[in-house]
Amino acid sequence: MSASGPRRRAIIAALPVAAGLAACTSSPKRIPQPATLGFFTEHQAAVVEAATARIAPGPKDDPAEAGHPGAREAGVTGYIDTMLGALDDQNIFAGGPWSNRHTSGPDLMARFIPLDPVARIAWRNRIIAWQEQYTKGISQLDKLAGGDFTKKPPAQQDKILATKSVSEFTSLLFEHTIEGLYSSPEYGGNKNLVGWKEIGFPGDVQPRGYSADEVERSDGHDPVGTGNAGTGNAGTGNTGVVADVLKLLGAL
Repeated sequence: MSASGPRRRAIIAALPVAAGLAACTSSPKRIPQPATLGFFTEHQAAVVEAATARIAPGPKDDPAEAGHPGAREAGVTGYIDTMLGALDDQNIFAGGPWSNRHTSGPDLMARFIPLDPVARIAWRNRIIAWQEQYTKGISQLDKLAGGDFTKKPPAQQDKILATKSVSEFTSLLFEHTIEGLYSSPEYGGNKNLVGWKEIGFPGDVQPRGYSADEVERSDGHDPVGTGNAGTGNAGTGNTGVVADVLKLLGAL
């Protein structure tokens, strides 16, 4: 998390697969970011917003990210808050098979699938465990900050998030930040599709499907599949981005 470590934008660019995973198998969400908080207190939400903005900074958090939306712009805090308040088990898996983003009619993704009794118990246990982790983790961040994490400058917030005593919480927060950035907006994050637009992902295109030209055409630069310029590693996956991700995961 320190200034000398790998840039967060490069690390996030290496994880667009999280968009598909979160859309299918990850955390529960309602359609828009809620106007009122479902689980967090106002202070807890402010701490989470500040912390996720250090994990995925946007233009308000880092001048180098001008034009690149981050956690604030994607509504990641609302995504997490709604997930933690979803003990009614009604918003775990979005239905489908498609939304109305590429066709007229209802957004079928906004219809959530009822859980069977076993899945309901499993999700309640998972969410309760996350609630406890967030309550404890936020308190630890405040304690390390001497009272209020949100009052510390960005460099100090980075140092706190990299502290070993909160590494487990930081890892969870990282995972949920990525989900909030890139999951289907029906889950409450990816506000205005900013995450998908940032990585050039068109989202669900059914029932239109892909044209033959779209299938053949490159989506653009692949931050993972091409090597560093001048290294001769193109296509090997041995990139600086991958190395940065591995370094970060090893540090948490």
